[in-house]
Amino acid sequence: MHVTSDETAHAVDLILARARERLLTDPPLGGTTKDSDLLEFASGALTEQGIGVQAALGIFADVLSPACVAADHPGYLSFIPAAPTKTATAFDMLVSASAVFGGFWRVGSGAIFAENQVLDWLAREFGLPPGAGGTFVQGGTQGNLSALVAARESARRSRARLGLSAPARWAIIASADAHSSVRSVARIMDVDVVPVRPSSTGALEAGSVREALDSTDVTVFAVVATAGSTNFGTVDDIASIAALKDEYTFWLHVDGAYGLAGMLSPVGRPLFAGVERADSLIVDPHKWLFAPFDACALIYRDPEEGRRAHTQRAEYLDAVTQTADWSAADYAVHLTRRARGLPLWFSLATHGAGAYRDAVTACIELAREIADEINLRPHLRLVRDPQLSIVVFERIGWTQDDYDSWAALQLSTGRALVTPSSHNSVPNLRLAIINPLTTRELLLELLDSMS
Repeated sequence: MHVTSDETAHAVDLILARARERLLTDPPLGGTTKDSDLLEFASGALTEQGIGVQAALGIFADVLSPACVAADHPGYLSFIPAAPTKTATAFDMLVSASAVFGGFWRVGSGAIFAENQVLDWLAREFGLPPGAGGTFVQGGTQGNLSALVAARESARRSRARLGLSAPARWAIIASADAHSSVRSVARIMDVDVVPVRPSSTGALEAGSVREALDSTDVTVFAVVATAGSTNFGTVDDIASIAALKDEYTFWLHVDGAYGLAGMLSPVGRPLFAGVERADSLIVDPHKWLFAPFDACALIYRDPEEGRRAHTQRAEYLDAVTQTADWSAADYAVHLTRRARGLPLWFSLATHGAGAYRDAVTACIELAREIADEINLRPHLRLVRDPQLSIVVFERIGWTQDDYDSWAALQLSTGRALVTPSSHNSVPNLRLAIINPLTTRELLLELLDSMS
């Protein structure tokens, strides 16, 4: 493709100016647009000759971007939002512009070194021993998959050393409330999931896990504990589950995609006792660690378990696989990868870990304040006291249609995205508070609007 230097400079200037404007101004919440409207206004973008950078940028800015909800908006309170620091987002552009391949040490040693600094910091925060490490992958689903593949490979090797044949079926034990990715991973791996009913608080506890270990007729190779469930932010009783490792042989994987960042806060840290005994864990920086999409930190207690499970072999890879170099491609289900941990590294280096602790703490404290407000209002009912930063409540007397209408109004007015949820087939509303810019005033406005 031949593009003149003047054309390139013009395009870069326009794109950077648009990005600067987006980063330095408060964005609108955005919304959803009908397919027919998008077809009308954006269908002519792809042509044989091209429409030029100005026109293409105009379609993105005027048509495509407004048809998306801005996940970093303080009113984005559904699913699990994103709240990247402006420095992390800006640096992410530089990472892309630097054309860094983050798979192999031989060509990306500087980037992988910096990512490993972050992984080492996280491992120490979570109480894992020196030498723990891993890699950054796309998201929690890929992190869970990679960890559990390594867990099964470890179990296979252990059985082989004992002279045991492969079992008829492998299985994972997990809470019935575990993230949907655990079931998806099990389907991909063709293993069973033994679902265990959580306690009345929503937490998976050792007694139920022990019962499942004793009663199942399949070979359990891993137990998955959740450090902050997506629906309620509930932290399983990880310490009691980890204690079972003294009696049973299994790999303990902690899915902390959303909630494990809560361990950075002195307010949240006591909830996570036992994480230090995990064989693997994940946490998503693009959730509560203020990094841009997409990044999941996957950390192994013994990284060699990951390397043995995931290193790909091919003649063209001999130069990178026949060395002791730390190549990030060796620790997960991936080969080609961008250095997606660098924006978190840059933001941490810029702002310091203390700023992260303060931001996480503020979100936990705000969730508790709003839960107290809900308890003061007779027409609202808190479904469960929040542990971390997710608040689930009901508007007494409302039907599903009432929730849907209210949510649609909040989005259409640009106030907030709050999509209805449910628990035990009863509809409710769920506020996921991970953005330090989300204010008490905004949340009180939402509560007031339900009177």
